[in-house]
Amino acid sequence: MHQHNHSHIKDDSDNRIAMAFFLNVGFTIIEFIGGWLTNSTAIMADAVHDLGDSLSIGSAWLLNRLGRKSANRQFTYGYRRLSLFGALINGLVLIVGSVWVLTEAIPRLANPVMPVTEGMLALAVLGVAVNGFAAYRLSKGNTLNEKVLNWHLLEDVLGWVAVLVVAIVLQFVDWPILDPLLSIGFTLFILVNVLRNLSTTARLFLQAAPDSKLQNEIQDTLLKIDELDSIHHLHLWSLDGEHHVLTAHVVTNASKAFTANHYADIKLRIANALEQFDLAHTTIELELTQEHCRDEVPDKVQ
Repeated sequence: MHQHNHSHIKDDSDNRIAMAFFLNVGFTIIEFIGGWLTNSTAIMADAVHDLGDSLSIGSAWLLNRLGRKSANRQFTYGYRRLSLFGALINGLVLIVGSVWVLTEAIPRLANPVMPVTEGMLALAVLGVAVNGFAAYRLSKGNTLNEKVLNWHLLEDVLGWVAVLVVAIVLQFVDWPILDPLLSIGFTLFILVNVLRNLSTTARLFLQAAPDSKLQNEIQDTLLKIDELDSIHHLHLWSLDGEHHVLTAHVVTNASKAFTANHYADIKLRIANALEQFDLAHTTIELELTQEHCRDEVPDKVQ
């Protein structure tokens, strides 16, 4: 038994990612120029960090577009897992970038530098506006790729908020140590959240069940169907964090007078029962009680 459920609604996730990419590239150029004019090492460091973000977002954009190519004889499930692969890469890049920011900020605790605060203030306002708008747009996306990229941009927003606060305070007091302190604080905050998302992405990439509660609900729903005795070889995994795939062997206790109409009726009831879960692809094998399963290696999931 075979079932497909593909949405025909236009996926505009690559439009959001493209917008974030061009905004990030443009602002990175402004950062380099502004960092040089203000003689601010913090802004120059953020410019390098944003350059890495731009490369990550650009690669995610490409992978996201490739991920929607149609399935073929070699890639029978299509290319959606490329989007998941992109989320994995970008999560790793963000961790490396966060560690790099910490290595730059921590030494400055012992030797803080006073930058040109007026230039910092102007760039901070622009940075919050540009990155905030891009993060807001990506927050509307549902793909893991967009969620990871959103953390890239959120890190930049928090970074520029820190710069804005420091720039305002430094207008009145001589406390340059505030800059590295705030940088360390928001970087650790972002790092914790990215590690959480990266853990989820890695599990999905290794084909772990996307949701154990969902898996149990599917099994319980199928077992409520009359004449279904048991389920084995039940596998639930995800192509990209959104589109889930289900395969299972279901055993029916139908009598020996098992007709084609009876068989079709059970299939229909199974299809109707699974419709609520909005699965992208399902493969269900129907077995009789007295029938020997051809997959001889037993499953632990029963």
